[in-house]
Amino acid sequence: MPATREIHPVSGPIRGTIRPPGSKSLTNRALIVAALARGTSHVRNLLHSDDTRVMLESLARLGIQGSAERNESDLRVTGCGGRIPATSAELWLENSGTSIRFLTAACALGTGTFRLDGNARMRERPIAPLVDALAGWGVDIGCELGTGCPPVRVRAQGLRPAAIQVAGELSSQYLSALMMAAPCAGGEVTIQVSGPLVSRPYVDMTVEVMRAFGAVVQEQQSGTFQTDGTGYQGTDYDVEPDASAASYFMAAAAVTGGDVTIAGLSRKSLQGDIGLAEVLEQMGCRVTWRPDAVRVEGGPLRGIDVDMNAISDTAQTLAAVAPFAQGPTRIRNVAHMRHKETDRVAALVTELSRLGLRVEEHADGLTIHPGPMRPAIIKTYDDHRMAMSFAVLGLRQPGVTIADPGCTSKTYPEYFADLERLCEATT
Repeated sequence: MPATREIHPVSGPIRGTIRPPGSKSLTNRALIVAALARGTSHVRNLLHSDDTRVMLESLARLGIQGSAERNESDLRVTGCGGRIPATSAELWLENSGTSIRFLTAACALGTGTFRLDGNARMRERPIAPLVDALAGWGVDIGCELGTGCPPVRVRAQGLRPAAIQVAGELSSQYLSALMMAAPCAGGEVTIQVSGPLVSRPYVDMTVEVMRAFGAVVQEQQSGTFQTDGTGYQGTDYDVEPDASAASYFMAAAAVTGGDVTIAGLSRKSLQGDIGLAEVLEQMGCRVTWRPDAVRVEGGPLRGIDVDMNAISDTAQTLAAVAPFAQGPTRIRNVAHMRHKETDRVAALVTELSRLGLRVEEHADGLTIHPGPMRPAIIKTYDDHRMAMSFAVLGLRQPGVTIADPGCTSKTYPEYFADLERLCEATT
């Protein structure tokens, strides 16, 4: 992909139907659980992206293989029955937060020494809450550089029944990682979240994936989860389309006054990010729910004040819609976004300001004031969501150029092609 990509405004409202690829969050959860299951699983409609590639490569290094069936989106996974086959492995996770966190807990089920590392940004992303929780579970584990960030070294001797705690204010992925490993510990495990828990819908997603593979998991009281050591059984699992990816096409309808239907997603989606549709409805869009689709029709937009803690991966999407609303938009309670692929709050403030907008940065989010914009080259900070969000803004605002558009390969390699096809269908 070229070093930059100019986004050309559309001549009229975007209209069409699109089905995004499989969910990255569900794909990586299903791959971990299938790998730990007894017997064979068939994972269908899995996402092909950098994040899922590093997950599959790492599982192979741990001795767990997958083979494609019929097409590249269907995978047969032969599980290890809760015991990691390899006795040592070096795992390279680039900047995939789900992969390094989920695999760190999974490695603790093995016997041997495992090292997990990533790129420069990954070495800045905190993993200490997960490391501390596993240490409290009796695992010999530590962050090699003493920074609370990767690289992580795990000297594993398996996991045993226990009662443990994990902090939840930075990421829900620490809890999800522990939960997915827990059914393979040979008995009852209780995991209690200490303090607030961000991105709660992702925990609910984890529970549903675990149950789909036969695990018994219960939330005894809010923030306390228990598994009984039943383990997992191989099964057939269909991955939903990615709701985070769908958010950009919903936003495209909003900013162009268009009419876009997202196929394969509904109110019953396991993914909390489908909730962006309701946020856009608050801004003035019309949303129609169907059993297997959601339709978003743009309308006159108004600024809103919204808590996006539960759907923070769509905060950048909303930030691309906000400049076209009447009145300011306040995005709040997303301080944990600062620990993602980049400091997403600061990045949004910088790039929206580069376009000439007045933007206020807060500790927990930002306020965007609509106004005249100017052409700009948008820096993306090796963050796929910055590239995809600002591309939506460029569908209406002339002169928007995306730097490093190839960073979208992290979760959606075909994003620009799909966006272009939707725009071409309109004209």
